[in-house]
Amino acid sequence: MTNKVSRRPDAPAALTSGRWLVRMSAVAAIVAGVQATPHGQVAPGPVPADGLSIQITSPVGRTGLTGPVRIVARITHDVSTQLGPVSFFVDGVTVGEDRDGPPYAVEWRDVNPFERREIVARVSDSRGHEANHTMVLDPLQVVERTFVSSVLIEPSVRDVRGRPINGLQATDFRVFEDDVLQSVDMADTSTVPAHYTLLVDSSQSMSRRIGFVRNAARQLIARIRPIDQITVLPFNRTVGTVTGPTIDRDTVLAAVDAMRAEGGTAILDALTTVAHQLRGTSMRNVVVLITDGYDENSVASVEAALDALKQSRLTVYTVAIGGVAGISLRGETVLRQLARQTGGQALFPVRDVQLPVVHEQIASDVQQRYLLTYTPSNQRLDGRWRRIRVETADASHDVTARDGYTAPLPPPVQPTIELTIRDLERQHLDVTAADLAVFEDGVQQTIDGFEESLAPVSIMLVLDASGSMRRDQDAVRAAARTFAAQLPGRDRVGVITFSDGVTLTQDLSFVREFILWAIDKYSVGGGTSLYDAVGAALTRLQKADGRTAIVLLTDGRDEDNPGTGPGSRLTLDDVLGRLQDVASTVYSIGLGPNVDRETLARLAEASSGEAYFPADVAVLGDDYRRILENLRRRYVIRYTSTNRAHDGAFRRVEVRPKREGFSVHAAEGYVAPSLD
Repeated sequence: MTNKVSRRPDAPAALTSGRWLVRMSAVAAIVAGVQATPHGQVAPGPVPADGLSIQITSPVGRTGLTGPVRIVARITHDVSTQLGPVSFFVDGVTVGEDRDGPPYAVEWRDVNPFERREIVARVSDSRGHEANHTMVLDPLQVVERTFVSSVLIEPSVRDVRGRPINGLQATDFRVFEDDVLQSVDMADTSTVPAHYTLLVDSSQSMSRRIGFVRNAARQLIARIRPIDQITVLPFNRTVGTVTGPTIDRDTVLAAVDAMRAEGGTAILDALTTVAHQLRGTSMRNVVVLITDGYDENSVASVEAALDALKQSRLTVYTVAIGGVAGISLRGETVLRQLARQTGGQALFPVRDVQLPVVHEQIASDVQQRYLLTYTPSNQRLDGRWRRIRVETADASHDVTARDGYTAPLPPPVQPTIELTIRDLERQHLDVTAADLAVFEDGVQQTIDGFEESLAPVSIMLVLDASGSMRRDQDAVRAAARTFAAQLPGRDRVGVITFSDGVTLTQDLSFVREFILWAIDKYSVGGGTSLYDAVGAALTRLQKADGRTAIVLLTDGRDEDNPGTGPGSRLTLDDVLGRLQDVASTVYSIGLGPNVDRETLARLAEASSGEAYFPADVAVLGDDYRRILENLRRRYVIRYTSTNRAHDGAFRRVEVRPKREGFSVHAAEGYVAPSLD
């Protein structure tokens, strides 16, 4: 991110602060504290010298939700200056301007969330200052369900005299994973190209044997097939200049001749570096390490180097050349361990005349390997090391292969959370991702995406049509019409009325004429089957996709027409239980002095909604407007859970304010996905 402002040192600045309330709902919940001005502008911090700054507050990253995106910016400026229009650009193309004052926002459609986008917000003031802010949206990562597919092994099989054995079939091999016999899918001796990394020790301890080293490298190159590639990599304390990969032998020989012996030695560090560089490549990768075995400077341990080599499926052949003092016992042990545990060989030539045999052995071992595959019976995605043992039916055969692999981890768990943010006067405010902190089961999470939610909502208007509403029915009808007409066209709306029974007057629809017709049909008389009406709305919304909400209006309590018994077959506990399953947000409006305030508050509280209690029908429209604002100004946060387990367990999500002065109401968490 960048925030560039043209500076003027003589410009004064003015900022104030306030308190916020954060409310959240849907899949999970989160909250934290932020600082704000009384007018709803979030204070981004210290005012620059010229009094002008701009910050994009939404979106910050991708949430994975489809549909339009609201780009929102907040501005801090000297109150004595006037602002020009706020311009918004995506990848250099203008997507809109906002001239109407805070909040400063435009809508933009993120057509392809799998491509990088650069958003810029720009503003100038009447003193000629200009500020801009850039937000980069990185592409979404595609997360697919994974499983442990076929494991590839490349064993070599030799007889008691060290000669390669060819012609074996899948039925001739036995493969054990963690001592459990597996079913071999394929055994093939097809010619497969190999990539050789010639990792040559060029440290000072090799100075007297550098000629032997060059000869060893030439001997190996002479025996590599034309289809194979070679990379030359000298190392001492650090890895040197890389030559290759190449198939040109003269280039390789020139690289070997150019090596000079100097500096310390870090064998394990060099192997770790090579392993990381070759991770994920598809070729058969072979490392030929030529060294005297003296490692004076490595930071990596033997275990760490082996882990890196195994993760990258590298086969290591060690060619040990006696340096000034020959091969140490410790050096010999490590070289043998590196070769054995990666499926290679450890070779110890003493004189030049032995080099042809050594390199013939390496080349033939690489070229005469079988390609063996099996599908593990253990399909758990636990990231653990699985031991492999390969045998043939003939106990005299010497079988060399890598000794295991690491099982994959399950795909990440990425909850998407919806929230609403208001101050203590119930006004909505702009925030940034930095203003919020997410904790899952007590562990803090990192927010990946944050934006205002413009996802469509399916809304059921649930209107009390009992006899007690007779005096206010015209005003109720007018307020409901205004509310429905002001909802965005992308939202579906339905109408349920209730008195002695429940009537679905209009099913969910985009057509506003149908909704207004249903509201006009509103008439009163009878008791108050409040719980049955909310239950019917939840039953219908359970079949709806995406966000859902119930806007409930009543002037009484659940009772029959005489007022001597319940009006519903359902109980309040029944309705609260259904709310947990449907996850719909309830906005309760209790009109007048005779409402059951406790029940309406519980319905709102259980669904992360709101309860409103207008004293008179004349102010009913104000509460409908608050609900409209609540529905419109919701945010979406996405994070990658630190708990990767796909166990179907409930995860507790909570929000801890970063500053004092905040009140929080939130859903308790979400249910993790399951691989079953």
